[in-house]
Amino acid sequence: MSRNSSSGYDRLITVFSPEGRLYQIEYAFKAVKAAGITTVGVRGADSVCIVTQKKVAQGHSQDKLLDPTSVTHMYKITDTIGCVQTGHQADARAQVQRVRNEAVQFLYKNGYDMPPEVLARRVADMNQVYTQHAGMRPYGVNMILCGMDEEKGPQLFMCDPSGHFLGYKATAAGQKDLEAHNMLEKKLKSNPSLNYDETVQMAISVLQSVLSADFKCTDIEVGVANKEHLGRFRQLDEAEIERHLVAISERD
Repeated sequence: MSRNSSSGYDRLITVFSPEGRLYQIEYAFKAVKAAGITTVGVRGADSVCIVTQKKVAQGHSQDKLLDPTSVTHMYKITDTIGCVQTGHQADARAQVQRVRNEAVQFLYKNGYDMPPEVLARRVADMNQVYTQHAGMRPYGVNMILCGMDEEKGPQLFMCDPSGHFLGYKATAAGQKDLEAHNMLEKKLKSNPSLNYDETVQMAISVLQSVLSADFKCTDIEVGVANKEHLGRFRQLDEAEIERHLVAISERD
């Protein structure tokens, strides 16, 4: 067997290849991209925003009877923390339920809400466990988690299937993540202090640009947490999304 071949080494999550690679984790990252969804997150001075595509017919053979309100990639975890899941949506729902349980247990034991960074670290710890037991497989999702911290303000984290997590000023996941990262780097090169509207509109405009699409308000999901609403995480309704889309088109 060739040392450069993955044959045999990709059958178990616990076996390293001679090059030091865990192929099942690499396949999990490919599953995230294969979902065909791109997600963008941006952190401002007093707010944080996550935006993702809403593909109602994905995986359902263009089912005309599907209820669009039942399709979502965005989830509320606590009053002040929300997330968007990019990848395999059955895994996403299972992971979100587990994370919600962790947040509730933390509140019960400590008497205060779980901070975003602590929750992101816990998600990463759980993901890492799934990389070292033969009877499990990694979750095929990337979680972009956002929220308001009482001491640190707006927070943005990404947790990947390998159990790695980092905090970001802005980030992206999914099919067009590299293009989105490059655009975000250019826009944030001067380290601007973004207000709430600028934060939301930057996230939406970057997603529009990398997908070369003009969105309608029903094409995307937008989640925000800002100081104006006491740090509570909420999803924008269609009217609010339309207002930002109009502002972007007028500006451009």
